Amino acid sequence: MQAIKCRLPINSSRLVTTAGVIIRREHKEYSSLTIEKLNPLVKEVEYAVRDIANYIQQRDGYPSDPNNIYLCNGASDGIKTIIKLLMNHNPKKPSGIMIPVPHIPLYSATLSEYGAHQIDYYLDEDNNWTLNIDELERALNESKDRSAPCGIVIINPGNPTGQVLSSENIKNVIRFAHKHQLFILADEVYQENVYLPGSKFFSFKQALMDLGAPYNHMEMGIEYLIFCFSISIFVFSYLPASFHSASKGWHGECGSRGGYYELINVDKDVKVQVNKFISAYLCSTTWGQAVMAAIINPPKEGEPSYELYKQERLTVVNRLKEKADLVSRLFNSVEDVRYSAIIGAMYAFPRIEIPKKAIEYAKSKNMAPDAFYCFRLFEKTGVCVVPGSAFKQRPGTHHLRTTILPPVDQMKDMVERFRTFHVSFLREWK
Repeated sequence: MQAIKCRLPINSSRLVTTAGVIIRREHKEYSSLTIEKLNPLVKEVEYAVRDIANYIQQRDGYPSDPNNIYLCNGASDGIKTIIKLLMNHNPKKPSGIMIPVPHIPLYSATLSEYGAHQIDYYLDEDNNWTLNIDELERALNESKDRSAPCGIVIINPGNPTGQVLSSENIKNVIRFAHKHQLFILADEVYQENVYLPGSKFFSFKQALMDLGAPYNHMEMGIEYLIFCFSISIFVFSYLPASFHSASKGWHGECGSRGGYYELINVDKDVKVQVNKFISAYLCSTTWGQAVMAAIINPPKEGEPSYELYKQERLTVVNRLKEKADLVSRLFNSVEDVRYSAIIGAMYAFPRIEIPKKAIEYAKSKNMAPDAFYCFRLFEKTGVCVVPGSAFKQRPGTHHLRTTILPPVDQMKDMVERFRTFHVSFLREWK
């Protein structure tokens, strides 16, 4: 078995077992790991949560407690865990979770699986897909007779929309959540993917702490009932959870299944119940934890691999920035295509105008108009994109989503094929 060459400072180790036992080991350091060396430590990987806590503290400028960080098999696993904890198991008035439109299917599918009520709020497309507080109030008020609202999901930077929220926009969302006692699920997995000059990622934790009292001291109180080994949590005030993943950023370690979430301002009684609940699932994969630790603790200046790391990172990031700018300019040059610049994440989400005749034809075939458009695009050009209806969208609007990950020459070719097809499609159906 060859050595796995990576710099992983193993400080102490931590495992919350099904019995709630925490196991610790004194500080050790390995320049490389082999399977033989790793086996004794598979359930003792506290170096990961400690490195993550240091990363968060350096990012936000506020302390982070390793005991409030939970490692998971990718961010999706952590998101599903927290949503499940918010369920009240009341079929007459189920827990309501606010989610953005458009959104990735993870959220709507999870809410459906757990029997929750989905509260859709529309992002403001005319303002680079930001969150409008009046729209949040509308969505919340209209849902109260059908659900017990308890949480709000924010995806920042946005997927599929590519926006990056300003610090003030985030603070307004926190004020809204505080007012209505909503648990904030901050999906921040694209935090390293910000491209537009002058734009910057701000975490919800940093905004929360910057706001000061009463926002930075709020906790979540609980009242729990046991139904078939499940825990029902009733939120009396709000508490943020922030999610990150190894599969995004510039690393793209999707198959490693690494991720974490941090719970902020955790009531001690809540934490006991959360630990019990999570312990039933055992720990996340050791490899994913190691990868996550390596990603957030890269080589430092002066270390042997720093120059290579710096070069590779700049190359990937600059190419992503170049492609984000390229795709933005090319889509905006196409007739009847309306497009907001890609500020962050990895996707373009242009709005396309579909002729009325094509809309009517698509409906006669029991298809969403943009799905019909995307299938025709694929058939005619070989370009595969996802229709906006797969993410939900405002009624009467049509979009498509494509990634910016392929090489620059392929992106140019893709947009030119799209342009040729779109002109032909408009001519055919107008």
